[in-house]
Formats: sequence, C-alpha cells, structure tokens
Amino acid sequence: MFNRTSLQAAAALASISLLSGCSVFSDSESAVDQRIVVGTTSSPSTLDPAAAWDNSWELFRNVFQTLVAFPTGSATPNPDAADCAFKQGSSSRVYECQIHEGLTFSNGHKLDAEAVKYSIERIRTINVDGGPNGMLGSLDKIDVPDPQTVVFRLNQPDATFPFILATPAMSIVDPAEYPADKLREDGKLVGSGPYVLDDYSEGEKAELTRNPSYKGFADRKNGGVTIRYFKESEPMVTALKKKEIDATYRGLTAEEVVALQEDKPENQHLQLIESTGADIRYLVFNAKDPSVARPAVRRAIAQLVDRDELVNKVYQGTAEPLYSMVPKGIAGHTTKFFDRFGSPDAAKAKKILREAGITETVKLDFWYTTDRYGSATGPEFTELKRQLEESGLFEVTLHGKPWKEFQAGYQKGQYPVFGRGWFPDFPDPDNFIAPFVGKTNVLGTPYLSPKITGELLPKSRRESDRGAVTDEFTEAQEIMVQDVRLLPLWQGKLYIAASEDIAGGERALDPQTVMQMWELGRRTSW
Repeated sequence: MFNRTSLQAAAALASISLLSGCSVFSDSESAVDQRIVVGTTSSPSTLDPAAAWDNSWELFRNVFQTLVAFPTGSATPNPDAADCAFKQGSSSRVYECQIHEGLTFSNGHKLDAEAVKYSIERIRTINVDGGPNGMLGSLDKIDVPDPQTVVFRLNQPDATFPFILATPAMSIVDPAEYPADKLREDGKLVGSGPYVLDDYSEGEKAELTRNPSYKGFADRKNGGVTIRYFKESEPMVTALKKKEIDATYRGLTAEEVVALQEDKPENQHLQLIESTGADIRYLVFNAKDPSVARPAVRRAIAQLVDRDELVNKVYQGTAEPLYSMVPKGIAGHTTKFFDRFGSPDAAKAKKILREAGITETVKLDFWYTTDRYGSATGPEFTELKRQLEESGLFEVTLHGKPWKEFQAGYQKGQYPVFGRGWFPDFPDPDNFIAPFVGKTNVLGTPYLSPKITGELLPKSRRESDRGAVTDEFTEAQEIMVQDVRLLPLWQGKLYIAASEDIAGGERALDPQTVMQMWELGRRTSW
C-alpha cells in the first residue's frame, strides 16, 4: 500500500520495527550488494568542482570527500577527510585541519595536505564566473606545515568558514588529474569519496560503484547506484511506477506529489517521504527604480500578499508560508514579517499608501524566470498579480524570461520587482542574510545596510558557537522588515518518492539538501 512518511514518523517506525524484531534496514551481504536506481531532473552542469555552485553538488557529494561534511543527523560540520578546528585565541581567523592517515584517491594516489591546498587554490586561480570562488572571500592564504596538516588563514573572523569547507564545491581533487589553471573537460572524475564514477553520459545517467579504498563516515547500504537524469518529471514518475527506477529526488511537481498520495492502484507499493526544505522563494525590490523607490509602496505590497492562499492554490500544500529570509529549521528563524504586517489587509495597505501621499493606482512590472524554479512559477506570479490588483491599489504587468536572459537583466538592474529562489550553501543563518546585502550581492541590486554589513554580520562571524548568534540575526531581520527590500514568500518541502522496499530515504538528504546515495538500500523483510 501507499505510505506517506515524515522524517519524525520514519524514525518512530524504525524504533517500533526494531522492538518488534522485524528487520527493516538489512545489513545482510545480499542486500548491501544490490544496486539502487535513482531518478532526478537535477543533472550536473559540470564534473569539475572548481566550476560548480549549483546542483552538480549532488554528484560530487557521493564521489568526492571534503575536509569536513554533514553526516546524517548533523547540522554542524563533522570530520570527513580531516579533523579540523579554529586555533584557540585566533578569533575565528586560523582554521587548522589534520588530514586522516592513509587516505587515497580512487586511482591510488595519496590524499594529503598538499592535495587539499591545490584543490582550494585552483578554485581561486580558475575563478569561474558565478563559480565557488565567490564563497572564499574571507580566505587569505593556505599553509602546509607538514604532509598531514593544512592551515587556513583568514583575512577577517569568519566562523562560517567550516560550513563553506563542508560544501561539495570544496571537494578534494587529485593534483595529477586536475589542471591547476583550467577546468578538467575530458568527462571523467577522480575522487576519494564513497563511490567511483564508472560511466557518465551527460543528461542521461551516471554509474556509481563502491570505492574499495574509501575511508570515511559513509556507511554504504548498497552495492552501487545508477542515477538516471530526466528532462521532465512526468517520465520520471512513470519510470518509478513501472519499477524502472527505485527512487526519485528533486523534480517532483506539486501536482505529482498530490497525485502520488492518492489511493490508486498505480500508487500501491510506493512511499513518499516528506521533510522541511531550506530552499526559499522571495521578491526583490530594486529601490533605484522609481516605481518601488518609496518604502510605502513596498510595505503596502507586504501588507497585501497572502502567502497561505499562494501556497494552497499554486503549490497545493507542498510549500509553507515564509515570514523571514531565514527559513524554519535554521537557527535564527523568526516570523518578523507576520509580526509587523499580520494577515493580508487591503484597508491597511491603502492607509500605508495614503499616508505617504500616494493616491493613484501604482503601476508595477513583475519579472520572473520561466525555466529555473519549476512550472509553477508562472501561476505563482499570476496569483500575486491577482492579489495585488484585487485591492484596487496596484496594476501589475507580468514578464517571464528564460533563466539566462532573466539573470542578465536583473544583474544589470533592469527589473523593478523580480522573483528569486535561494538554495542554501550551508545550514547557517548567515547564508540567508549575507548573500543579499551590501554594494555587491547575488541579486545585482545593491542593498546598503551599514548596520547589517558593518556590525551584525562581522560580530556574528566572530562567534564559533553558531547557536549563540540568534540576537544578531534577529536584529538583521528586523531591519529587513523595515526596509522591505526583500519579501519572503514561501519555503519548500522536500519529497523522496520510492518503492516500498527501499529503506533509508528519511536519512538520505543532508542539511544542504544534497542526496547521500549511500543511505539507500533494500529491505529484506517488512
């Protein structure tokens, strides 16, 4: 029968099964040796970590190691290829790692401190436009005092640096296999992670087999994984129902999630595992544009947007309303926009405009990308237009463009209001505030807030205990509510659909929402 499981319910189910003596997660040799076939619409854009600040991380996490990583159940960086810590008295400016003994790449070459230094420095040397070098702004230099020790010296206190090193962008590569000053382009990949990439066909499949020389935290529950890449989600779901694939990750539409929950014959023997995602959607206001330059206009919009209606109508419950830029599940999350504006209210929005001397209907242009965040983006903006125009206070014209054109436009400051999404680099509130503020930011729209950039962020980055920085990020979010330069809309839920004989789906997504393929295995009994 069909099973819909949350992470909490899955954990409880495992406990009940163990108490009753039923073997749910088999560690038998036959089960562990079996291959798993996983489908996704998220194919890599590159096989070289020096170029990737995108969904290529899904593959990298499974074939490379990083110095530190996020083992299942951890929200803070833990040892992977090394034991690391900030040096005492360094004020979060000197981060030292001791490489584990005996590590090798899958080709037999030694993984040592020089390989780590080489891997990070080639990211900076190649400096791909839009690539991961943008994450290394606080790095000054790297020292290698001995073969097993690497020391990162930062140009300013940055307690988030370990989180950056834990991203798959900082994967450790073999200097003998990867050029120092250009990307590797032969379609091959060599790492030291849980799996070896045996075969890769761009846009079609990746064949992963166990890395026999792997030494790390991953406890592999399968003999290997075939990843099949689909251009559309519909054939992926069909393949799951036909048992041509065992599981899916990334790409399910809201309609497909709802359909998979229906009690129908084709859904028998399937399970759907739901977890709270950290990806968010939000509106960006370009304060240089006359149409939204006045704060009252932006505040009136914030007073009108009905997030509940938006997620129910367009996303059918597969997303959650969001009232701060820091989503639920991340330390520092608040509901500041709800606290300030409350429920949608046209009368209050009208009062905000009239008190600012705005009596005419406000005409606005809203821009969105047609091919980046899924097929529901168009209907989402249609619903936003409806909500604002229903008040009689706004007249909205919608414009959709393919991602490449859309990105070029907002980076040039051409759009007064536009929609963006954010998939976090790491699970820390800094990653939901810092990228969007300052003279130069990921939005191409300067957001000058000296209090945030000059005081709150630097203060928080001096604190290595990330649980102790809530006050700084609460204050930063209060400032963002006052400015309404960014308007959070919703955060996503994550779904893994799988055959009922597949175990480990509830443990497969790390805090970066990257799929850890080694957690998936076959049940031998139920």
